Amino acid sequence: MTDIQTLTHPVILDSEALLEFSEALVERAHEIERNMAKLSKEPENRVLIADIFRALHNIKGDAALCRVPMAGLIAHPLESLLTRLRSGEVSYTPLFGEIVLLTLDRLELAVESLVAARPVVQLKLVELVEGIGKISEAPQHDLDRLAAKLIKTVTGFQPQASLQYAIAKPSALAHPAKESMAEDLKFFRSLALQFETRSPLFAGRTERLRQLALDSNRKSGSPVDEVQLEAALYLHDIGMMFLPESVWLKVEKMSDAERAILRSHPSFATGLLERMENWQAAAQMVQQHHETWDGKGYPLGLKGADICSGAKLIAIVDAFEAVMLKHSARGHGSSVLRAVAEVNACDKQFAPEWIEPFNSVIRTMLER
Repeated sequence: MTDIQTLTHPVILDSEALLEFSEALVERAHEIERNMAKLSKEPENRVLIADIFRALHNIKGDAALCRVPMAGLIAHPLESLLTRLRSGEVSYTPLFGEIVLLTLDRLELAVESLVAARPVVQLKLVELVEGIGKISEAPQHDLDRLAAKLIKTVTGFQPQASLQYAIAKPSALAHPAKESMAEDLKFFRSLALQFETRSPLFAGRTERLRQLALDSNRKSGSPVDEVQLEAALYLHDIGMMFLPESVWLKVEKMSDAERAILRSHPSFATGLLERMENWQAAAQMVQQHHETWDGKGYPLGLKGADICSGAKLIAIVDAFEAVMLKHSARGHGSSVLRAVAEVNACDKQFAPEWIEPFNSVIRTMLER
């Protein structure tokens, strides 16, 4: 099998070994991202550079041992690039860091897709590997230009001088809803804000999700009723508060038992909304917001047109926020570019009609 085939249509050679590699990769990726966060503040720290190199070298070794050639092909050019950084031949820059982290994200996504029997062709792994190869051979003065070009090629987004995640808070409850529904919305919002207090990483989550979803809906011509959408956004994860915190605040890989517990959370808010007058559409959105376009979601395994439009939209903005949370939990802060790139790379899980409106809103946010 050629390298291109390995990167676009990988074959599982050993299922058990693949799972072992996947679990080890999560730990090593966490370690690299944590050290990359430190390196961004101490770019001359040779110990950090050596630790990052060693972790990536171990990933490459694990890939060979567990017979996952796709992972080895991705790790190899990145290892060559880090070898130059380690020797002092090139210096660290923020775009250098973005390339390392973006590649790490794609490696995790590719392995997750392989485990879940999902395609990887949309990840643009060939372009990524070839691009890193060129960067690893380029002189210092050309590194940032090539890095920015590769980021644009792989993600579709141009790197910005600042990628801080900031969405202005809108005025709350600006809807011509019935008086009783307006009161319900205030109650739903209070529950969402209570949910935010369960973790420092959740600060501002409610307004971020609300703004992204409502802006994406409007960008698409408002096919989803805004009042019902807002209610669903406030309540879709409230069920988490009824689950053990050790499960829903866990960043590391979950066990099958923990995953089963987590997947019960939509039923709590769905039951609440179904028992209240006027909120049936919101209840359906909450119940279905973890269903996926390819039918591999939960709780019912719905696919495509069987999923209501509001749930499809919530799935995208919720996934975006989850990726931002993952990066923050790993200590590297929030990169909008990496988060939106990861969401777009998982396009088979999301409704295609919502991808471009969502991307358009993100582009506007970055430009602003």
